[in-house]
Amino acid sequence: MDTKDALKAFAALSQPTRLDVFRLLIKAGEAGMSAGDISDALDVRQNTMSANLSILAQSGLIRNEREGRSIRYFADMDGMRALLGFLMEDCCGGCPELCQPVIDELICC
Repeated sequence: MDTKDALKAFAALSQPTRLDVFRLLIKAGEAGMSAGDISDALDVRQNTMSANLSILAQSGLIRNEREGRSIRYFADMDGMRALLGFLMEDCCGGCPELCQPVIDELICC
């Protein structure tokens, strides 16, 4: 990930509803969620949610799959890993043991 892509991801996450959507989709895991279910869970109008989902998808933090007439959304774990990797690529001035506690916190159980 380059600086331009990282800024796009941070800009997408800098709005409260989009941050809530991203966190909700991370929690949903591989099952993902439909746009309607996301709107209902966060009590956001569907047209507003559609715009927020579009911004998150363009930032590379979420992805979608068409299921018949509906669309299911998922956190894009590769996009999230790329953003975290960007943040940590020059971590700790050559002392990787200093980064290990952060890495341990990020590893899913």
